[in-house]
Amino acid sequence: MPDLTPFETPLGATLLKVCGATSGVDVSALADGGADLIGLWHGVSGGHADLDRARLTELAAAAVARGRTPVLVTFTGDPAAVADALTESGIGVVQLHGYQAPPVVRAIKATGATVVKVLHVDGAVSHEQRLLRSYRRAGVDVFLLDAVGADGGVGSTGREIDPAVALSVAEAADAPFLLAGGISATNAARFAAVRAHPQFLGIDVDSAARDANGHLAVTRVAAIRQAWHEAGEEAA
Repeated sequence: MPDLTPFETPLGATLLKVCGATSGVDVSALADGGADLIGLWHGVSGGHADLDRARLTELAAAAVARGRTPVLVTFTGDPAAVADALTESGIGVVQLHGYQAPPVVRAIKATGATVVKVLHVDGAVSHEQRLLRSYRRAGVDVFLLDAVGADGGVGSTGREIDPAVALSVAEAADAPFLLAGGISATNAARFAAVRAHPQFLGIDVDSAARDANGHLAVTRVAAIRQAWHEAGEEAA
């Protein structure tokens, strides 16, 4: 059975995960805005929000102090490095971006972490389509559907997934899932059918939670939460 403890939510509620905090101010902004989970980058080479181990540990503690769940977001395929980062930071949830193979997932799951595996959706297909069963057997608890960028890049692309495609991938994955890719305060209605899926847990946001200067903003986070919460209440 998947470990969904960090993702438990009242019926009809939509979990909100926001990525890319790099300071205590960011963590406070996300907590004040209503984010449930705070994504902390580590092992994202060249990423604008990549954290060293000390800062990862500091911000994870800050998130917990505000009653939020920190999530280690990483591109690394080294299970030992992930295990060390989880142990040192005290984080219990890891989100695997990139194309880690199922054996890597299995090794990371063996640490006892809750594992979120990103499925990279390119047009009408997921790059990991043929590996879905293997990922589930390896111990993936939650999938996260995210769009591949126009240049083939992955992570924080700001591109939407077509709702029909998201539903198709979710059906094939046959597991609890989060939705990413251009999520904002204005498109909750567009994803009504996805929100109604019985295994939909919530949304993952980065770009839309930032102001014109690129800073995580309380007002933007709160607007996203309000829009998707109201949409979830209507669906319930």
